Parts: sequence; structure tokens; C-alpha cells
Amino acid sequence: MTQPNASGAQPGNWVDPYRAYNFKLLINGVTEGHFTEVGGLGLKVERISYREAGNSSIVRAIPGRVSYAPVTLRFGLTSSADLWEWLMTAVEGRVNRRNVSVVMLDASGTTEVLRWNLLNAWPEEWYGAPLDALSRELAIETLVLAHEGLQRETSGGAAAA
Repeated sequence: MTQPNASGAQPGNWVDPYRAYNFKLLINGVTEGHFTEVGGLGLKVERISYREAGNSSIVRAIPGRVSYAPVTLRFGLTSSADLWEWLMTAVEGRVNRRNVSVVMLDASGTTEVLRWNLLNAWPEEWYGAPLDALSRELAIETLVLAHEGLQRETSGGAAAA
């Protein structure tokens, strides 16, 4: 007897990918934020090459240092000062590290299906909203976060990186 695929996908069955617009952002200590975009989720494992002892023609590779890409948040400018105050702690040299979660929602936009946790995140860059008197667009600010680790969680539990 064969076991069903844990992801729910069976040969010949189509599994819909998640929608990029169905997400929410959770930052401990921030109560308001109208986030329009999250970018830069990523990591890199450095490659360390070495020659095998006794055989100089064979070059092996092993994993080295792991680095995490900064994550860029774009959000609508509001009267809330929560994100600005968090940024100002870093400007003053008092880094206030927070856990940040990017939560993917199902197609209906109601149920959590996947989550990325940024560990010990803090703001490292900020860009104000471009202002244009002839535009009818929303004022969108940008905040870039540094962090020390990335975890991916599904309903089955966490997978740390």
C-alpha cells in the first residue's frame, strides 16, 4: 500500500500555488501597519572548496557561513508612529530586536498556510514615500530589516535555517 504524498499533490492532480497578494505581516510591538509588499526573503550558504588529501585533482565543497538577506517592507504611510519609533531606537544606537513573521494566507485570504519568521530583526534602512502632487497613488514608505535567522513554518511545524 502506498502512502499519500504529504503535500496533498498526487500525480496528475494540480495543486494551486499560493497568491502573492494574500499575506500579512506580524511584528511584535507594532500594532498598525498597512503592508503592501515584502521582498528579499532569502539566505546564502557560502561554499568552501578544498582539495582532497592525497589527490590534488579532486576539489570538494562543504557548506560554510550562512548569511541572511535584508528584508524590505513597503507600507502605506499613516499617522501611526510605531515603525518610526522602532527605527529611531537603532538611530540612537539602542537596537531593539523583534521577531517578525510574514504570514501567507490561502486563496480566500482568511487561513494561514505558511509562515516565515525573521529572528531578532531590527531596522537598518528607511526611505520616505515619494511625494508627487500630480499623482493619485498611495504614499508608500520603505523599511529594510536586518535579521539573524529565518524559519519557515507550515501546519506541520518549523524548519529552521
